[in-house]
Amino acid sequence: MTIYAAGAILWREEKGKLLVALIHRNRHNDWSWPKGKVDPGELLPVTAVREIAEETGLKIKLGPRLKIVNYKIPSGTPKEVHYWAARVTPAALAKSKFKPSEEVESVEWRTPEEARKLLTYEFDSEVLDELLAIYKRGQLRTKPLIVLRHAKATPRTDWMNGEAIDDGKRPLLPEGYAQAKQLVKLLGAFAPKRVITSPWSRCLNTVLPYAKKRKLKIIERSQLSELGNKKGPKRTKNVINDIIEYGRASVICSHRPALPTIFETLAKHASAAHRDQLQEGTTLKPAEMIVIHLTTKDDGENRKIVSVERYGVI
Repeated sequence: MTIYAAGAILWREEKGKLLVALIHRNRHNDWSWPKGKVDPGELLPVTAVREIAEETGLKIKLGPRLKIVNYKIPSGTPKEVHYWAARVTPAALAKSKFKPSEEVESVEWRTPEEARKLLTYEFDSEVLDELLAIYKRGQLRTKPLIVLRHAKATPRTDWMNGEAIDDGKRPLLPEGYAQAKQLVKLLGAFAPKRVITSPWSRCLNTVLPYAKKRKLKIIERSQLSELGNKKGPKRTKNVINDIIEYGRASVICSHRPALPTIFETLAKHASAAHRDQLQEGTTLKPAEMIVIHLTTKDDGENRKIVSVERYGVI
């Protein structure tokens, strides 16, 4: 049975120079990127953030997706490791609580050239190559824009029952409320700072647990509701364009009928390969989301999509 793990290349800039963090493990006497095995029921992004905190003492949020590495451990069991890039801010570095342990002896910040010489495994160099390619394009610093479909709601037929009842008040099912709680850790791995949602009950209650946990204001936009999109898709596109232009890490919660409009708007910032991934977003199931990593606007250019990921909770 395959062992699944997740980690990241932690990076920062010091006086214009790129630095990456490696760990040295006593048990294996090797140099590698911080990573660790998935706990039962845990999603990969959550694993990556947890393991990095445990191994390095750093609290981070995930940036662009990097390689998936496959190899066999000495016992012959296959192992699959998922990697992200993750910027370490000066504030996060100052708050680092690393303590040497039986597992990790030290965390070392090195230039990419120095890191390559230290790395024990060839496949770790391949992950570094991917990060450097993104860095050379000037696209390593990103902000996430997450498009989330609301959690499982009471079926429309059960709620309406042939009557003219306000569909905007249709509530989540008990399993939908459970999904909303599960989404807190998954969203937290990317740490959006703006919560923007359709004002309809099933969307509001999907993002409410995350907003409460992070003490964030919920921003309601009627253009993201089913009815708002149906009446004026141009206005829905304007909302999405404004969010992209504003450039902060954000999560948008909406409904299945509005997803084509949302992803069509985002596709203008995508390469051909990423446009295909965005198109798949129109099939999101309840409590599924697409995480889009967009370049920041530091260079004054239009924002570009660097990577696209899809996740969901059961």
